[in-house]
Amino acid sequence: MLKVRDHDPGSVLDYGCGYGALLDELRRRATVSVYQGYDVAEEMIAAARGRHPDGDFTSERGEVRIADHVIASGIFNVKEGAAEDNWREHVLTCLDDIASLARGGFAFNVLTKYSDPERMRDDLFYADPCFYFDLCKRRYSRHVALLHDYGLYEFTLLVRKEG
Repeated sequence: MLKVRDHDPGSVLDYGCGYGALLDELRRRATVSVYQGYDVAEEMIAAARGRHPDGDFTSERGEVRIADHVIASGIFNVKEGAAEDNWREHVLTCLDDIASLARGGFAFNVLTKYSDPERMRDDLFYADPCFYFDLCKRRYSRHVALLHDYGLYEFTLLVRKEG
């Protein structure tokens, strides 16, 4: 999902940062001028701060800043006992929030409904990539790429904002 060139990608918001693993990758592959990690789980933020004492991590939505690029990886996969329709509404609400925080664009991934049926689990959310592609084209930008050609049972959408 990460398509960062060897130059400064600008500011990055890791939406659903977990323990901060993306920061390691960004530091390894590129010069990152500004990184912020956000996660609703305070335990994850504590782990991220322990791993990266110099990092900027928060679990407070009010502290999250607008960034050039927002990345949300894996945050929509585990729905646990949530009803399918309720989880889909949660995903849509999060995507609106992510889009509002992205100056230049955003990327997110979701498990695909094209997964092997015998491997699918009831506690996971499997989405229709065509639905989300259409949603992103209509709601967020004309510049949307759907990646569904890699070895995982998921797809990634890259949304580049106009201008």
